[in-house]
Amino acid sequence: MAITLDSQCLICHLRRNVETAQRLGDRQTATAFAKALMELYLSAPEAWSSPCLAPGTTALFQKFYGLEADRFRREKQTSNQFVLARLPDIQARIDAAPDPVFAGLQFAILGNYIDFSALQQEVSFEALDAMLQEALRMTPDAGSYAAFQTDLARAQRLLYLTDNAGEIGFDRLFAQAIARRYPHLSITFCVRGAPAMNDATREDAALMGVPFPVIDNGNAIPGTELSQLGAEAKAALESADVIVAKGQGNTETLLGCGYNIYYAFLIKCPRFIELFHREKFTPMFFRERAGIPRQ
Repeated sequence: MAITLDSQCLICHLRRNVETAQRLGDRQTATAFAKALMELYLSAPEAWSSPCLAPGTTALFQKFYGLEADRFRREKQTSNQFVLARLPDIQARIDAAPDPVFAGLQFAILGNYIDFSALQQEVSFEALDAMLQEALRMTPDAGSYAAFQTDLARAQRLLYLTDNAGEIGFDRLFAQAIARRYPHLSITFCVRGAPAMNDATREDAALMGVPFPVIDNGNAIPGTELSQLGAEAKAALESADVIVAKGQGNTETLLGCGYNIYYAFLIKCPRFIELFHREKFTPMFFRERAGIPRQ
């Protein structure tokens, strides 16, 4: 179960975080930080996926550089403000689309670009604005979408596992489109239980106006690690008929678990490029029970 850590993940994690450390202080401190990161890797259980390293990494940034646990607070605020300003226009485009649920999915997947953990300095709101103009040309897998529609028509409970701050605004519009078409559905949003990179928490969900019940995963892992879920999130996962899992972190921690999950994300890292045989920023939408899609 899950996309477990391998050498590619460890090298990528080390590079990204050491580069951040080098921007924060002197070389000597960055070297000590890098050594502490490698100790974290050595102590990691074999079953861990990359998101499970996040709490330990955050603790090291606190220890060596005095950063607060919510060290992406500014990026989260900027992301939320960016998306909030654009939601009315995006809502209008979704409403005018031939299939508002499909249009909502297109924007929701595109919103996964707002990832300051995986992309760091690559994130550009100017680039995202340009991407938003082309969102309705995105082509998520038609077979997966047909299965999704069938499942929603039969389901009673939908659990929506969110990912990044800002992105959760697009998720809100997608879920609202689903709710209008399938009014019998009970929809619940699940966020992170504590600051986890730039992922959405209850505070972000409230700010973005999520109109559905909101629960959290009970921890600071930027994913859905089954072994560490809080009781409320575990119960919601087990009782859901359909689950939407946004982002790479949720995919890394859940892939292979057997739940009726639909994964929705943009490919953003070398491990995913290799695993899915797709280029960077390829939109992905597929069903857990159908297995990893192959070209």
